[in-house]
Amino acid sequence: MHRRAIGAVALMVPAALAMSACSSGSTGGSSSSSTSSTSSASATTPAATSTTTGAPVRDTTADLVIWADNDRAAVLQKYADAFGKENSVKVVVQVSTDVRKDFSAATQTGNGPDVIVGAHDWLGEFVQNGAVEPINLGADLTAKLLPSAVAATRFNGQTYGVPYAIENIGLIRNTALAPTAPTTLDQLLAEATAAKAKSGGKVTNSLLLQVGKTGNAYFTYPWLKACGGGIFGQKANGDYDPKQVLINSAGSIKGATILQQLGQSKVLSTNVDGTNADSLFAAGKAPFYISGPWSIDAAKKAGIKYAISPLPSLPGCGKMQPFLGIQMFYVSAKAKNKALAEEFVTNYMTRDDVQTAFFTALNRPPALKTAYDKVAATNPDVKAWYEAGVGALPMPNIPAMNSVWGPLGQAGADVISGKSTPKAAFDAAQKDIVAAIAKG
Repeated sequence: MHRRAIGAVALMVPAALAMSACSSGSTGGSSSSSTSSTSSASATTPAATSTTTGAPVRDTTADLVIWADNDRAAVLQKYADAFGKENSVKVVVQVSTDVRKDFSAATQTGNGPDVIVGAHDWLGEFVQNGAVEPINLGADLTAKLLPSAVAATRFNGQTYGVPYAIENIGLIRNTALAPTAPTTLDQLLAEATAAKAKSGGKVTNSLLLQVGKTGNAYFTYPWLKACGGGIFGQKANGDYDPKQVLINSAGSIKGATILQQLGQSKVLSTNVDGTNADSLFAAGKAPFYISGPWSIDAAKKAGIKYAISPLPSLPGCGKMQPFLGIQMFYVSAKAKNKALAEEFVTNYMTRDDVQTAFFTALNRPPALKTAYDKVAATNPDVKAWYEAGVGALPMPNIPAMNSVWGPLGQAGADVISGKSTPKAAFDAAQKDIVAAIAKG
């Protein structure tokens, strides 16, 4: 869900694409706009070929082997079967519970898959380890994809993947508890206080944010960015610079101080994490929830009427900015048949029906413009997620990002819990991250 130096590219949709997503208003990213939805849960997808809980073992009889997690494997199976039939080859989809780790290990021994499905921020590590093959998207295909999605496939001037979905977080609200979308944190807190007072004790949390005891750097970043901080500085060409670590910059400390205040006032808690946040929102325990498309199904199934809007601005700072994440297909540098693998990812996985199927199952807006248009015309959430991601920068895909997650996550958790002050926690995180990057 969460997680290379690519250019600093905002989520930009061409005018024609944006207009098609605007049946109820402008896509200008107005902070006061929101979209409600009570549509049914995602359609059932076909079963994958395997539900193994360990690292898969490559099927040596197959011409093309694809590794994906269980959710994506379920979507892929239908199209993998069709591709195999049309090309008279054997295509096997295998489930991995940790695609990144399993692929890296198997590639070193030559027993890995030909294609994997994963996040764009794995790219720098894969290139550094010689695990993935450059891909020629071509001008025609590139023009059919969202510019921000294409940018996320690039590293050191080369393209290494085929994008199929875009994701970012936003502010999800229970419209029965919070009728209007707040544009500032102060407005959000005022609405939450009012909702609590009217609920007779049912509302227990003002704002849900996945923190946990060890923190979550993915959800900490927007608070730092809003105040002029962040994780890495950028080079003149927009690439992230691992030599410019911003964890304990003045802006980051300012953002962390706001997190500290929210912890002190019990608005945020380390007792809320990825295991219970969705269920708390689905149970009507909170009017507001900062999360992404992956959290929507639980609310739908619970019958919660919800709305999605951009993250609010912070007092004394600017608007919170999430990371932009891209989901894509990689071709292994040790693929059994690289031409066949590239044919599958470039010409089959970029079809309207394929990318629409991924959206139906997983809620992430498609990277293919025509598929985006199609789902945006019938699903208002797509436009809402787009507006919530306007101005978002792609998550760093440089290998140095691997050194960030643990220390930054823990610093955020310690500040929210009151175990440490913002300066002490973020100074320590900065020191640990810089030292880890230096070690390589």
